[in-house]
Amino acid sequence: MDKILGWLRGGLNLLIFAVFLLLLWGTLAPVGTLVWWLEKGGKELEEDIGELVERNDRDPRSASANKNVRCYIVFLTGVGDMSADQLASGEEKFLDLLEQDHPNCVTVREVFPYSAANQDIGGQPVFEFLWEISQEAQGWLEVTDYLLEIRNLWRMAISADNRYGEIYNRAIALTIFQQMEKQQPISYSSDEPIELILMGTSGGVQIALGATPYLKQWLPVEITVVSFGGVFNGNEGFDAAQHVYHFRGDRDWIEPIGGIIFPSRWRWTVGSPYNRARRQDRYTSIDSGSHEHNGDEGYFGQHKAENGKTYLELTVEQVNRLPILPE
Repeated sequence: MDKILGWLRGGLNLLIFAVFLLLLWGTLAPVGTLVWWLEKGGKELEEDIGELVERNDRDPRSASANKNVRCYIVFLTGVGDMSADQLASGEEKFLDLLEQDHPNCVTVREVFPYSAANQDIGGQPVFEFLWEISQEAQGWLEVTDYLLEIRNLWRMAISADNRYGEIYNRAIALTIFQQMEKQQPISYSSDEPIELILMGTSGGVQIALGATPYLKQWLPVEITVVSFGGVFNGNEGFDAAQHVYHFRGDRDWIEPIGGIIFPSRWRWTVGSPYNRARRQDRYTSIDSGSHEHNGDEGYFGQHKAENGKTYLELTVEQVNRLPILPE
């Protein structure tokens, strides 16, 4: 270990290593998804879904505990997070405030959108080495955080890829389904659909949109997607979602990338699902203020903004004004 770290201290060596990992992960990223699919299998996936539905139908808690719960808020974190159970403090507080303001909603937090098996990076042998370094990284070793973010970016790219995206997005949809059921048994008895609100930031929005068609197929839900500086293409999810709300901060320089690199987001691609949703008023872009993409002045940042409120408080206020959350 010491010899490896010593070699990496050389600036050129570190750059070579980073480029090598970038290319390696880009090549192997779909492999993990395909392996998951081969191990899980399409038939077994459908069996898992059917079992969850059947268990909820016969679960005695479904009739009692769920009668006042008709809303689920599922949060999919950005590429900077490495674990579903280690959300940033601002993200945790944001969800706590939503639960407080909307007691009929259940928040679902333990979905890691950058693993088909919902496995944290630290639990994956290939990345365990970098994970351990990043936990106590200082100085030049902090670059390991960026390397792990690149790893997550490749998973987001799989979600947007028409070759592998269907497999990956179905896997994430199943994870969301399972975590919803784990948090609060899902009721199928009411004539009213369940309000399912998928919230995400950065690359988590692309994966939320990718999972939307499958959740719509499996569950009696109306789905709303809420994006905070999300980077997404204009294909997946827009036809299945009831509405997509996209918050964009004035100082968020990462958010515009999606509209640049994905042709389906370009205005002259008139037939794309994104542009259809925009014309049908099922897509709303909202200027959120002076938010940055992340950090202390990001959408969930706890520094004070110009008006004396924290950036997080501004986000909560704007979300509460959307016509999607029950009181």
